[in-house]
Amino acid sequence: MDLEQQIQKLIKNAPQDGNTPQIVEAITPALKLLAQKLNHLQYYILQNLSQNWVLTTLGHSSKSDIERRVIYAFPTLKDASLSISENDVVATPMPVIHILFQMIAIQTLDSLLFFEKPGDLVTATEVKREDVQKLISIYLRQYQASSSSNPGKTPPDIA
Repeated sequence: MDLEQQIQKLIKNAPQDGNTPQIVEAITPALKLLAQKLNHLQYYILQNLSQNWVLTTLGHSSKSDIERRVIYAFPTLKDASLSISENDVVATPMPVIHILFQMIAIQTLDSLLFFEKPGDLVTATEVKREDVQKLISIYLRQYQASSSSNPGKTPPDIA
């Protein structure tokens, strides 16, 4: 599935509540920009049997008070399988647009780490939550400005 197909599926699967599909559509250019910087259209995400994504807490080597919560995205099933250490964890293929979109929903997540080269589980491309939020907010402001001529269409808590 190419990026355009992924975007259309994301919009189609948005809750049909009158606003959400338009909001999702408004932020998809941000998601597409981020996805175009990555090498794969699909990555494998580790999930537990309840289908929750596995968060990994990384600590700083010399500063014990600094932690980051990350989710790893693997380019192949083989790479993901090498990182499974528990019986109740599975690797699930996910479209890259969906992964980036979910990042804004997982409040405790600091970064996504995308392993780009099969077999290399050392070098990753980091996508920080704060960067995603800043980029999305630009597109949300544009959406709000363009829909300001239709008051009542944009919920006040959208950002």
